Amino acid sequence: MALVEKKRLIDELCPPLDHLLCTQLFDEFVSAERRFIQRDWEPAELDGGQFCEILARIFYHADSGTLSQYKDFDACCGYIENEQTKHKLNRRDAIHVVRVLRTVYKFRSQRGAVHISPSYLPNHMDAKLVIECVRWAMNETLRLFWRGDREAVAKAIRELLQFDVPAVGVYDDVPLVQRTDLKSDEEILVLMHYAGEEGMSRTEVGKAARCAPSTVTNTLQRLVAPDCRQLVILKNGNYRLTDLGSKRIREQLSSKLLVE
Repeated sequence: MALVEKKRLIDELCPPLDHLLCTQLFDEFVSAERRFIQRDWEPAELDGGQFCEILARIFYHADSGTLSQYKDFDACCGYIENEQTKHKLNRRDAIHVVRVLRTVYKFRSQRGAVHISPSYLPNHMDAKLVIECVRWAMNETLRLFWRGDREAVAKAIRELLQFDVPAVGVYDDVPLVQRTDLKSDEEILVLMHYAGEEGMSRTEVGKAARCAPSTVTNTLQRLVAPDCRQLVILKNGNYRLTDLGSKRIREQLSSKLLVE
């Protein structure tokens, strides 16, 4: 139901990757995404650095065969960059990832995100650079190490590019939008964003949306109407967001993905 289930992603990566490191990686990824959505720029940069440290250890493990959950960031990257060492990973792929990680790690340090200076103010552009690099590195990790179906990993990568949805909680397997200030169309769009590419059936929307059944029906009809087209009905009868619906989420409703 949700955009991406962390347990499923980890299960597809472990083995060959270490379960603890992968769990830490996804925790840092979700934390960085959530901070960015909340416009909390400084922690977004700090989380990005921690993400890089963990991912460097993951690539060191995959490239060397030696597991170290505490190895220094520079030591991990240095091993991968060393041309004289016998490597297990594809050189081009590994070097691309290391260069991105070093860019993020050095950038956040030189900007003052580690040692806050009187002249440093965290800002949106810095945080955006960090989060986009983190997203790319996360997606590249999935591409390289995913053991399952290739279309499944492509779907996971597409969904990881979407916003996290802190406002949606799950209780007894039923999603709940934990805000009381949304109009019916906004609540349903938030639910659809949470549902990802699989979407939701009319029955699932009816259970999750705190609206009268007639309101749910009318709202769904309005959102799929030719003059709106923010939802589309899939072959299996589920509703899901269109690009227009995603655009509305990004441009008008991103602040409403948060818990007040």
